[in-house]
Amino acid sequence: MGLTIGVDIGGTKIAAGVVDEEGNILSTFKVPTPTTPEAIVDAIASAVEGARAGHDIVGVGIGAAGYVNRQRSTVYFAPNIDWRNEPLKAEVEERTGLPVVVENDANAAAWGEYKFGAGKGHRNVICITLGTGLGGGIIIGNKLRRGHFGVAAEFGHIRMVPDGLLCGCGSQGCWEQYASGRALVRYAKQRANATPERAELLLSLGDGTPDGIEGKHISMAARQGDKVAVDSYRELARWVGAGLADLASLFDPSAFIVGGGLSDEGELVLDPIRKSYKRWLVGGNWRPVAEVRAAELGNKAGLVGAADLAREPDPIM
Repeated sequence: MGLTIGVDIGGTKIAAGVVDEEGNILSTFKVPTPTTPEAIVDAIASAVEGARAGHDIVGVGIGAAGYVNRQRSTVYFAPNIDWRNEPLKAEVEERTGLPVVVENDANAAAWGEYKFGAGKGHRNVICITLGTGLGGGIIIGNKLRRGHFGVAAEFGHIRMVPDGLLCGCGSQGCWEQYASGRALVRYAKQRANATPERAELLLSLGDGTPDGIEGKHISMAARQGDKVAVDSYRELARWVGAGLADLASLFDPSAFIVGGGLSDEGELVLDPIRKSYKRWLVGGNWRPVAEVRAAELGNKAGLVGAADLAREPDPIM
């Protein structure tokens, strides 16, 4: 179908990239992320226009954090932008004159990994993104499964602990409260506060207090054997693996792909996740066990996936 543009809406910048049918990014154009909803729509259009210069573009895919309808046109709700039933497809089409589809950003990243990254060769994969929160995507039978209303795969808000920790979504006990970058920092702070003698290196990397611990400090300390940092990763992995075991009971994929910032830590986080997954998987000693693989595209996955999904037929048809 030719070249398409993928758009990644970040907290500080909006990136648009021209992507070919093999998933290669040919050019990019970035603009700062404005603060108002209308200005963000204008900025998306500006990024698209900047990226398309010199290219014959057949469509645009936008990855948006939030609930996107099944028709890939409207953002029902976005947690970090004041979009409520925002007709984003129509607004960007009006400004650019190009066909536009809107996708949930985690779905777009999952599709990018499935087509061009760690999921190549698999028909049935579940992707999770471990970042500040926890997101995901479902590919079954080589198709992205959005659900009847378009808002499937909000894995981070599966309730893992009845009456558990309060989540930003308003519910309690959501998976992302126990398996995310925020959770990892909380584990480390709690442990360092309780047993500071086991966290000397970790504490030294910040301001010397538990409150000064940041995610980057935990990674650095864990790689040097700091006991509190290592234990914090193990606690995170315990919750991630337990959740993957539940998802295996639902979807029975051949592979789980773990992306997001925490996946950059490689085997430091993946090895304990695999062990926890196997531990909690029902019948794990007697059944085939899905691979748990690191994502390969990094922060390009969402842009590449959104661009490629712009070539996919309307899922309503």
